[in-house]
Amino acid sequence: MRCGLFISWFVAAGLGSTVAAQKLELTPGRALIDEAIIIQAKGLRPNERVKIEARLIDGAGRVWQSEAEFVADHHGLVDISKQGPVRGSYSEVSPMGLIWSMAPTTNDVLTYVRPKDNAAQTIKLNLVQKGKQSATATFEQLWLNTNVQRIVVREDGLRGLLFLPTTLVPRPGVLVLSGSRGGVPEATAAWLASRGFAALALAYFNYDDLPQKLDAIPLEYFERALKLMAKRPEIRPDCLAVMGNSRGGELALQLGSMFPQIRAVVAYVPSHVRWGAGWSGNQVQYVRPAWTWEGKPLPYMRSVPDSELPDEVKAQTTKGIFTSWFSHLLKTQPDLEKQSAIAVERTQGPLLLISGTDDRLWPSSRMSDAVVERLKEHAFKFSFEHLKYPNSGHFTGSPGIIPTWRQPSFVRDLGGSATSDIASTIDAMPKVLGFLGRSLQ
Repeated sequence: MRCGLFISWFVAAGLGSTVAAQKLELTPGRALIDEAIIIQAKGLRPNERVKIEARLIDGAGRVWQSEAEFVADHHGLVDISKQGPVRGSYSEVSPMGLIWSMAPTTNDVLTYVRPKDNAAQTIKLNLVQKGKQSATATFEQLWLNTNVQRIVVREDGLRGLLFLPTTLVPRPGVLVLSGSRGGVPEATAAWLASRGFAALALAYFNYDDLPQKLDAIPLEYFERALKLMAKRPEIRPDCLAVMGNSRGGELALQLGSMFPQIRAVVAYVPSHVRWGAGWSGNQVQYVRPAWTWEGKPLPYMRSVPDSELPDEVKAQTTKGIFTSWFSHLLKTQPDLEKQSAIAVERTQGPLLLISGTDDRLWPSSRMSDAVVERLKEHAFKFSFEHLKYPNSGHFTGSPGIIPTWRQPSFVRDLGGSATSDIASTIDAMPKVLGFLGRSLQ
């Protein structure tokens, strides 16, 4: 009897839970880069305070880590999808907070680098009780679904990567464009293909044998890319969209206004006008056309001599913050703004605009608002939407739940924060996929 009473007291006091094996349970063990997983710590004592650590090695071989402390519920359970930490790398309830709040372990890192060749990313988690590791678990984030084929494109002067889901029926196609850094926007195209769209990540400068700078790029190049997509048996020629960010967002709006085969446009942090070519260090040099058509430059916004800039604008550009520079040019050159405006009302399908109010590279929210106003003025017959995210920067909505920490100079120049940027990403990803699904039926 006494023995029975002792056992009952032992369990009631919560001490019996120490016999149970503590474990970290991750569901599922593999997930696409846009998916949240459920992270649970089990077998704890009621109200026990524990720490969970996360660690990964990025594509540049750099170590990233995070940690957060939680208090177990009366069942001895910590469920990160339902509980916020009491202390740690992040503060809110966020199922993937341990991942996006990671920071590098050394001081020589600028930003996270994704794995090479779309390799799966392994993340290790440790459960720590009273300073000692008691359980560990790992899961994989997939940048590319296993049913997607990756094809190198080198024909008709085009350069890029084509991602095709393995299906028995043709899929809607999305032409994906990079911004002012050029190259191949592989990550975004891989994400779209993993969600069922055929996606062409098209390079148009700073790649292979293409021009090194965004300077007088012929728009016929993109017309050829659309034709290439339309002739592929895996792609529905009547269901083509275009997506781009920053200068690529500007370009996406321009292409949508020109080519009726484009049935939907997604523009991340775009411009409502065409800007000129050239960018060098802290000095924007928009004195040449960025885009040409039929051998002629399209009208564009131009720079002005530094001597004509107000002191406050020069001070900001010297620091690498250009938003005030763009705003000044738009304010002081209304006639040129009108000539350079993209005729978005000619687009033959719906538009989705995504911007952040703390974009410090250029005023993407203001410029996206200008797109909306123009569409309203012309009684645009298709739907349009502007997702405007407060306090988010130039990385607003970027697909993928990944570490959002950036070297402080990046935050200064581009705006936003880890918390606001990931909030925009988590909200925007399903909305972008839903928009494309509805628009390309």
